[in-house]
Amino acid sequence: MRVEFEVLGPVTARDADSGRPIALKGPRHRAVLARLLVARRRVVPVPRLVADLWDEPPAGAVPALRTFVAALRRALEPDRPPRTPARLLITEGPGYALRADPATVDAERFSSAVAAATTPDALAEALALWRGPAYADVADAPWARTERSRLGELRLQAVERRAALLLDRGRAAEAVPDLDAHAAEHPWREDGWRLLALALYRTGRQGEALAVLRRARALLVEQLGVDPGPALRRLEADILAQSGHLEGTAGGVEQVWERTAAAYDRAVGGGSRVRLESTVGLLRELAVTGGGGLEAARDQRTAAVAAAEELGDPELTARVIGAYDVPAIWTRVDDPEQAARVVASAERTLAALPPDAHPAARARLLATVAVESRGTRSARGPRAAGEAVRLARELGDAPLLAFALNGLFMQSCRGSGLAGRREEIGAELVTLGERHALPSYGILGRLIRLQARCARADFAGADAQAAAAERLAERYDRPLVGVFTQWYGALKLAETGTVPQAEAAYRAAADGLPDAGMPGLAAGLLPLALLGLRIRHGLPPEPEPELEPEAAAPGAAFRAADWGPYAPWTRPLLLLARNRRAEAAAALRALPPPPYDLLYEAMWCLTARAAALLGDRETLRRARAELAPAAGELAGAGSGLLTLGPVADYL
Repeated sequence: MRVEFEVLGPVTARDADSGRPIALKGPRHRAVLARLLVARRRVVPVPRLVADLWDEPPAGAVPALRTFVAALRRALEPDRPPRTPARLLITEGPGYALRADPATVDAERFSSAVAAATTPDALAEALALWRGPAYADVADAPWARTERSRLGELRLQAVERRAALLLDRGRAAEAVPDLDAHAAEHPWREDGWRLLALALYRTGRQGEALAVLRRARALLVEQLGVDPGPALRRLEADILAQSGHLEGTAGGVEQVWERTAAAYDRAVGGGSRVRLESTVGLLRELAVTGGGGLEAARDQRTAAVAAAEELGDPELTARVIGAYDVPAIWTRVDDPEQAARVVASAERTLAALPPDAHPAARARLLATVAVESRGTRSARGPRAAGEAVRLARELGDAPLLAFALNGLFMQSCRGSGLAGRREEIGAELVTLGERHALPSYGILGRLIRLQARCARADFAGADAQAAAAERLAERYDRPLVGVFTQWYGALKLAETGTVPQAEAAYRAAADGLPDAGMPGLAAGLLPLALLGLRIRHGLPPEPEPELEPEAAAPGAAFRAADWGPYAPWTRPLLLLARNRRAEAAAALRALPPPPYDLLYEAMWCLTARAAALLGDRETLRRARAELAPAAGELAGAGSGLLTLGPVADYL
């Protein structure tokens, strides 16, 4: 059974196939479900749930909570066999998480639809999802207040955006009824009054438009003690003067976009080759918006590459693959399977290119191979990166060189102590970005230099790079930069502040990860950062809690926080914290070599710490040999995200 959740009104769950509501028993069960939905797939610790459900928790609050959770599980997964792990409402680490697909939650669908909408009809469809105030069942709960406010504000913005789009398209009369109700219900929103007055004016109701503006003025002055803002005052003056621009004949940004798109359609017609190349250009711009835009760009990129290969034109395929030169800062891919497919397509296209193909096409394919094979131990990535940089330098092509240098950076973690080499790459990218108007690569260079400065504990230098990256991000609208600079702030606190300060900063930074569209970065990062914090301050790792009975199943005997790709290297230490030495020793012996990424030194330091506690001298010798080149660096800090302290301490 597939379950859908509705929170834009009373909190409900439905069987998606039949449309029938699922019985959720009492108000506490509904409150637990609402609290987990507010968390948006993140774990909510049991103590937090108890504090949120009861003003004064009774003595049996925790058992009662487990009873509510068990009942919810039975309602949401009625066909789950006994004693098998839940797939939807799961036990994870210190609490519970509802791993609902975003597409099954009406609030998530609404947020995505509003962000993607470019037409009035699309916004109308999104607004139709509302059945009443968000989380109506728990309206008084403090933990729901922020999410209710966020969704409510997003709805009001959507109403106003839809009205503005209707006005841009010459459909002012359609906008008037909704705007009239909107202004009456939310009289403090000046943009609602402005849009209503403009819509009335454009439908020939000049007197009513002026009356609306005067009513807005009276409300604002009498009840808030403030004068109308500049936009309302300017509109009133323009209506009195009957300014020509009020007719809206020039159209807005959306109208310009629509007309341009229509002209493009007429010019290109059925030209699939031109469309493919144009599509990749749009995907490249979409990717730098982060969040859903980045995820959508990744998904559609694969389809574009496959479509290009089907046309049987290697040079076209090379252009389609190579045009997606989105700057990458994290040395672990978000979707390994997709990355492998792109690499395979690039390699096939390289082999199929004719001898007289332009060297730039070959260089872009090689740079793609280097970027998409990051984190692997294949020797192909470094060779491809070096060849791409050589070709780009020979051609004197600055954008191509920036892309190739990004590939070289992705392949610059093949050992420890390489922060200096990455600093050089970052500095060249900064220069290219400034000299050739390549702001995205200028930002990338700043972030790379930030990482390199962190590795050397040069926080003054890292601060300067963070500030420069943030200025560029604000100027060119690159929201993902803030994810990395916020994590840098937490790393700095881990080295210079107290444990509570750093932990709070790490948790705050982690709150932004689910919406960033970078699962390769998010998976396991917070637990690893908190483990590093404890190690850095001489505290033992916290042992993982025992599993609850309903979570116990074959293969589930070791599950706590989601350690993601770092689980093999953290497991020996966590087992030792529970005095399970034999299992820890076995886990240490089974460790694979760490991947070649920005946390290479960190994984070796975790290995070394476990080996020292277990007296495994052979592993200690290997760890020392691997870590020796990084003796002057902070372990893990080359990521710009977290730290395990000086490598010298481990040596």
